[in-house]
Amino acid sequence: MDHLVFEVGLAIALIAAAGLLANKIRFSVIPFYILIGMAVGPHAMSFWHFDFRFIESAPFIDFLGRIGVLFLLFYLGIEFSIGRLIKSGKNIVMGGSIYIGINFFLGLMLGWLAGFPIAEILVIAGITTISSSAIVAKVLVDLKRTANTETEMVLGITMFEDVFLAVYLSILSGIVLSDSSSVWGVLLTASIALGFMLAMIIIGRKAVPLLNKLLNIRSNELFILVIFGALFLVAGFSETIHVAEAIGALLFGLVLADTEHAKRIEHMIMPFRDFFGAIFFFSFGLSIDPMAMFGAVWLSLAAVALTIFGNLVAAILAGRSAGLSTKASFNIGFTIMGRGEFSIIMANLGKAGGLMPVLQSFTALYVLIMAILGPLLSKESKHIYNFMDKIFKFKDSKRGKERKVKPIIPENNGT
Repeated sequence: MDHLVFEVGLAIALIAAAGLLANKIRFSVIPFYILIGMAVGPHAMSFWHFDFRFIESAPFIDFLGRIGVLFLLFYLGIEFSIGRLIKSGKNIVMGGSIYIGINFFLGLMLGWLAGFPIAEILVIAGITTISSSAIVAKVLVDLKRTANTETEMVLGITMFEDVFLAVYLSILSGIVLSDSSSVWGVLLTASIALGFMLAMIIIGRKAVPLLNKLLNIRSNELFILVIFGALFLVAGFSETIHVAEAIGALLFGLVLADTEHAKRIEHMIMPFRDFFGAIFFFSFGLSIDPMAMFGAVWLSLAAVALTIFGNLVAAILAGRSAGLSTKASFNIGFTIMGRGEFSIIMANLGKAGGLMPVLQSFTALYVLIMAILGPLLSKESKHIYNFMDKIFKFKDSKRGKERKVKPIIPENNGT
C-alpha cells in the first residue's frame, strides 16, 4: 500500500495528459485513454530499473472504473426518456430497427463463422452492434452538425440503441452470469432480469410524485449523498439477481429522468461521470495484454469491415425510410460508427462470466480501430460521398435536400 496513492495520482496525471493531447489534435479521447492504460498496465514491458507497470494500484483503479460505468449509464438514463422515443415517430423506430437488425445479424454471423460457442457469439454481436454515445456526441459537436437535418435520426438511433442495450444486456447478463446450465434455468434467470427491468420502469414512473417530495433537499451535500447511496444500492441489488450493475444504474437514471430534479441531478453528476468515465477507459487499457492482441487481429479486422459495411447499408436504408438524402445518410452511418463504452461493457460482462479471454483482446483492438476510424470517416464523409456518387450515381428525392434546424443536443459533449 506504500505506493498506492502515488500510482493513483500518476494514473490521473497520465489520463489528463492523454486527454489534453486528444483535445489538442481535436480527436476522441477514448482511444488515448485506452492506449495510455495499455502502456503502463501490468502487462507492459519493464526496462532494467525502470518499471512503469501499474501493479499495486490496478485492483483499486479497476474498482474506480466500475464506478465509472455506473455513472456513464446513470447519466445516460437521466438524459433519456421513453416518452421522447414515442414522440419521435415511426421514422426513428424504423431507422433504429434497421440499424440494430443489420449490425446484430452481422455480429452473429461473425461469431458463428469464427467458431465461437453460443455465449461468446452473443457477446460479440453486442460488442459490434452498439455505437458509442460519447463518440457520437463529440463528432456532432466538433463537426458542427448539431443543426443538420440528419442529426434527429442520429440521436433517435442512439436512443433506440439504449432501449435495445437495456433489454439485451439484461437477457445476456442472465445467460452469462447465471450458473444455470439448462435452457429452462437460463430462461428463468433472463425472465427475472427482464421482470426487474420492467418493474423498475413501471414502479419508478408511478413513484415520481413521491420522489419529487423525497428529493426536495436544499443541501447539495445531502442531495448528492442520497442520490449516490440509492444509485449504488440499486446497482448492487441488480447484480445479485444476475442483472448487470450498469443496467441497474441505467434503470435508476430512467426513473429519475421524469422527476422535477432531473436537471439538478444531471448538473451535479456530470463531473463525476467525466472523471470516473475517463478512469473506466484507462482501467480497461490496464487489463489488456498488448502482445495478446495479435491473436485477435484478423477477427478484429473482419469485425471492422463488417461494421463499416453494415453501418452504411443500415444508414442508407434508414435515411431513405425517413426521406433523407443519400449524403445525409452517409453522415448518419459515419457519425454512429464509433464503438466505445458499451462494447467495453459487453466485453467486461464476458470476462465476469468466465468466457474466452480472447474477447478482451478482440474488444480492445476493435474499439481502438473504430474509435479512430469513426470520427475520421465522419469528418471526410463529404468527400467519401462524392467519390461514391461518381460510381453509383445516387438519386435523391426532393425531401432529401439538406436543411438547417434548431440544435437539439447541448454543446457539452462529455467524455
